[in-house]
Amino acid sequence: MVNDFIDRIMVDGRLNANPLVDEAHHRVPPAGFKYLVTEMLCWAAGGPQHYTGRDMKGSHRHLAITEAEWEAFMDDLQTTLDKFSVPAAEQAEVKALIESTHAAIVVPDAGRIEPAPILA
Repeated sequence: MVNDFIDRIMVDGRLNANPLVDEAHHRVPPAGFKYLVTEMLCWAAGGPQHYTGRDMKGSHRHLAITEAEWEAFMDDLQTTLDKFSVPAAEQAEVKALIESTHAAIVVPDAGRIEPAPILA
């Protein structure tokens, strides 16, 4: 499921219209994103894995992600969940895990502010 989802968001024009997101999508190989997303979901779901990536705020706030971009991301998630016929109860669990990161990722009024430069 994560393979499909990451492949989907990497090419989503609604997300890549944000030049900072587009750059981030091309800076890290998809396999790296897939590994971290799998690790985070397994950790958040109570599995034995430990998430080794950066915190959500630190790894996303500089991207100036808007509410509309978040909705596109969640739409891509729904498409992937539906593709794999994930039952409704499990869909709700996965979406709740993802939604728990919303406040750390979405920048209020991001569409009206100049994004901060990316620091190397």
